[in-house]
Amino acid sequence: MSKIGFIGMGNMGYALMNGCLKFFDPENVLFFDTNKERCEEVKDETGVEYLSSANELVENVKFVVLAIKPQVYETALDEIESSVSEDTIIISLAPGITVDKVKELTSAVKVIRTMPNTPAMVGEGMTGVCYNEEVFTPDEEIVIDKIFNSVGKYKKVSENLMNAVVCASGSSPAYVFMFIEYLARSVEKLGLSKEDSIDFVAQTVLGSAKLLMETGENPEVLKERVCSPGGTTIEGVKKLDENELEKTIDEATQACFRRCKELQ
Repeated sequence: MSKIGFIGMGNMGYALMNGCLKFFDPENVLFFDTNKERCEEVKDETGVEYLSSANELVENVKFVVLAIKPQVYETALDEIESSVSEDTIIISLAPGITVDKVKELTSAVKVIRTMPNTPAMVGEGMTGVCYNEEVFTPDEEIVIDKIFNSVGKYKKVSENLMNAVVCASGSSPAYVFMFIEYLARSVEKLGLSKEDSIDFVAQTVLGSAKLLMETGENPEVLKERVCSPGGTTIEGVKKLDENELEKTIDEATQACFRRCKELQ
């Protein structure tokens, strides 16, 4: 099996590498991080070896996963450019960094642009993936499939839709956490403990998402099934509509999308 290397052991890099260990033996995985203490910690937790530099890692693997911040991409890619070969496959996790940009900075032929999200940390991520299938072999595509299935689900999209993916799944976990936090605070005022409030709300969000995914029903249909005429739910829904929840979410989406374009 071709070796997979990770540059960066932040939350997303660690989550993706840890997920890969479901399908790949530790000896087929390597990583590098500038923080030596973090490297030792990750090695102890996973059994995966680390290398002393990004260049050394690129020279020893076929798949290079760039789990670094967008603002350091140019510096990092310039650093590894001399070690990239025609067989190197670069997987970028950063929003706003195009396939052409990575190719321009590294001379790599095979580049995959992705947008994962933080639920990958518990194996329930949603990742948007785009690449030119014509330049990859079937065996390479099998590895790609395993990498992203290891942390949840993924969908292939065209690159011109990757900014929309950032808005749909990359950034939106923060909105979900805000909803959980605010609703839990609200019901806490009614007498539930903080811990119970969060448990009730979080499980409801989890169950609601699972109900939608497993039934394939339209969210509007599922909403209406909860809203009995003259009941309690319809009163809360009316208040959310009065306060223009849909408009607020749309404005958040547009702001996120504008920032994605600024990063390009």
